[in-house]
Amino acid sequence: MKEFDSPIFRDGNLLILAYDHGLEHGPSDFEENPESADPRNVFETAKHDAVTALAVHKGLAETYYEDYSEDVNLLVKVNGNSSLGERDDYYSPKQCSVRYAVKELGASAVGYTMYAGSDYEDRMWQEFREVQEEARKYGVPVVMWAYPRGNGIKISKYDGRNDTDVISYAARLGLELGADVVKCKYPGSKEGVEKVLDVTGEMKFVMSGGSKRSDEEFIEDVESVIDAGGNGLAVGRNVFQRSDSEALLDELEEVIYR
Repeated sequence: MKEFDSPIFRDGNLLILAYDHGLEHGPSDFEENPESADPRNVFETAKHDAVTALAVHKGLAETYYEDYSEDVNLLVKVNGNSSLGERDDYYSPKQCSVRYAVKELGASAVGYTMYAGSDYEDRMWQEFREVQEEARKYGVPVVMWAYPRGNGIKISKYDGRNDTDVISYAARLGLELGADVVKCKYPGSKEGVEKVLDVTGEMKFVMSGGSKRSDEEFIEDVESVIDAGGNGLAVGRNVFQRSDSEALLDELEEVIYR
């Protein structure tokens, strides 16, 4: 997959506005900015020039994307789960096929969450193989949400799922399994990002936005990713939980595409 084949890249970098939180986390993520519960408000935000793709699940794409297809590039998350259930370990089942995302919904890219270290890792590898190969058939890039967590992480030599070594391993899995972009948690410093990038080859690396924090802290983290050679950001709450996100997106545009 060449980056120039897809509109989700701009000058080699990208900013994905992630809005999968209503499924993954529930309505509590909208409480800080109640207007964000209305998908139309977030679709409007995604029209900003800094945003190269909006990541949503298929239901929101079915209902809203047609009205925004001229201004927003769609990334459909093809798997996901809620935070309501009690499970013995992490697993995110498929909710949408690549064919449906591309042919019926008009997606320019697809995303898949991989929980490396879970007892269900093998099942997710099989599902990701199907997603990746189907994406190649339809000519769209695959973004892996690479989140190492689960029983394997708890009992391993790694110091939890935020450990730079385990983030590097999760990112490397994206390269080995054929992802075009890998989204990982921020490893805490420019040096940490450089360590992750040492093992990601030509695959694109974007930082996960994580929980909302101050504009200054957030911009500093993004700058360290870009300075280290990373390719941008996949962000949700740090944008849609703000009542006025345009100023922040203006700053992110300057940092990511400078």
